[in-house]
Amino acid sequence: MIDAVVTLLQNDATLAAILTGGVHRAVEISRQETPGAFDNNRELLPCALVKQESATSWGPHPHSGRLYIAVWFYQRRGYDAVEAARKRVYQLLHRRKLMPGDGSGCYEMRHAGDLLDAEEAELGVSMAMSRYVATVERR
Repeated sequence: MIDAVVTLLQNDATLAAILTGGVHRAVEISRQETPGAFDNNRELLPCALVKQESATSWGPHPHSGRLYIAVWFYQRRGYDAVEAARKRVYQLLHRRKLMPGDGSGCYEMRHAGDLLDAEEAELGVSMAMSRYVATVERR
């Protein structure tokens, strides 16, 4: 399921124009893990990191569940790219049905909340996060 989300976000031209450092599926944004998120001067470009948070059983069906996904947005200073990207991801994911690569179903994704105007202390950059919950078929 997470791969379907990442692929959708990576293939959106509007989002790519905002997040010139890309959309990544990694442990963290760093020069080692996500070198494409940095320019030739080793400065952070506007980018996003997509991570699974947790999976739970849910619903009346024996194989249904919920998958919680966080999209972390970063930029060097300010929040203009972070906000534009956050709004675009909302347009792409909220109330969306995605087909995971393993053939399991996704009944619907919904926006669950945002962390706004934050700072990532280790990198010293602006940050925001959007959380989504997908009701899925668990296999």
